[in-house]
Amino acid sequence: MPGEWITDRQYRRYMERKQQGDTQVLAASRAGISERSARRISAAASLPSQCRKARGRTRLDPLADVWDEIVVPMLRQVPMLRATSVMEELDREHPGRLHERHLRTLQRRIATWRASEGPEREVIFRQEHPPGYQSLCDFTEPADFDVTIDGLPFDHLLFHFWLAFSGWQYVKVIEGGESFTALTEGMQEALWQLGGTPATNRTDRLSAAYRNLSPHDDAAAGYQAFCDHYGIEPTRNNAGVSHENGSVEAAHGHLKRSLREGLALRGSRDFADVAAYQAFISEHVARRNARRRGEVALELAQMKPLPSFKTTDFSLATVTVTRTSTIAVRDVLYTVPSRLIGSRLRVHIYDGRLVCYLGNTQVLTLPRRRRNAQGPTHVVDYRHIIGSLVKKPQAFRRSVLRDGMFPREVFRRTWDILDATLEPRRACRVYVGLLHLAATHACEALLADHLEAVLAAGDLPDVEVARAAVAPPPSASPDVSIKQTDLTIYDSLFQHQETPDVQAF
Repeated sequence: MPGEWITDRQYRRYMERKQQGDTQVLAASRAGISERSARRISAAASLPSQCRKARGRTRLDPLADVWDEIVVPMLRQVPMLRATSVMEELDREHPGRLHERHLRTLQRRIATWRASEGPEREVIFRQEHPPGYQSLCDFTEPADFDVTIDGLPFDHLLFHFWLAFSGWQYVKVIEGGESFTALTEGMQEALWQLGGTPATNRTDRLSAAYRNLSPHDDAAAGYQAFCDHYGIEPTRNNAGVSHENGSVEAAHGHLKRSLREGLALRGSRDFADVAAYQAFISEHVARRNARRRGEVALELAQMKPLPSFKTTDFSLATVTVTRTSTIAVRDVLYTVPSRLIGSRLRVHIYDGRLVCYLGNTQVLTLPRRRRNAQGPTHVVDYRHIIGSLVKKPQAFRRSVLRDGMFPREVFRRTWDILDATLEPRRACRVYVGLLHLAATHACEALLADHLEAVLAAGDLPDVEVARAAVAPPPSASPDVSIKQTDLTIYDSLFQHQETPDVQAF
């Protein structure tokens, strides 16, 4: 075709047809070139690509006046400077020297300069991953999908444990931040689910695991003790070099993408509670792990066995139960059963729960909450204090714990209607009576349904009406039939014995 370069393939085809006896016209036609071009390349001693001369510049260089004088010194000073920044600097210091339409030309020229004269670039050295040698763990934010718990947004992280060789993984929902408790609790659960311990564990520069300020031996004491218990060597990536933790970083993307698709197939991103959400993730991850049984078996064969017992994966606090039947842990106020008032409790602080001990006896488990920056955070269970509150119902109105004594939204609406309709003292008695009914008969869900129906009908809730609806007394005393025992059965116990001789002394 006119204006097109003759290719080496066309040249070879033309020469082959000539050697097979075709005329020059026929051979040129079969090669897709003109007869004139065929006569020209017949005399050539080399391939067309070897004879081709580089075409010179056909138009003036728009960078001729600024490249050597201005742009190159700027790039030598700041090698990674972008072309847009160079253009902005030129426009500020030398207006009119370069037009915006020359930006693409400037980008190509800078790329060529970096490749030929720029500074050396960092090289990534890919590593081998022997079976059973390295695990990696990290926290990732599930920004690709929004999950709700009982209709409310759920702010959380995912702890991700990953084996470098087989790709076996463990994922745990983390309600708090990247804490020591979340790290060690997640690692310990992963190791015991796996059934072995790798030689090393790689993290990024987590403050939960490293102090990061000392250049020597700066592993935090708790994390170092945890790794010593399992015989794991802790390692971390260098500061600012995220690709050294790249195996798990890449796995984050695959995990979140598959979770997003799994939620889409599920048809809903709402879960009844955190346990249901964790169960969904665990099932999803288990299916992915099942496809790696062979590789995991190779890993386990090279791993060390688990120790005979687990180690500490929690933080400790010691608190005293106050006269208000509360304890304060990490700036959060929790109610506890009133029978513990005055007791000194040892609290094991996990990521999602508090386990309270009185001496060596576990007496209570509480859901853990984080401090709210907008104000004090209270975690209230009305069952802990209802026994005292029902004796002093007027204390409910001004109690600092009042907002926590609405276990469901319908209870809050019930209080608002009672407070707006009834005399203040009676309103408190009725609402506290309803709470007491829910606590003593363990019928919170039934009572909530009853209150929904009463409010929908435009009626006022009443304690006795509610009691009859959700906890009615037995209609009649049950008939108890007691069978009289036949006393003659005891006759068989008597045995006739001769009276022994009695000797008089």
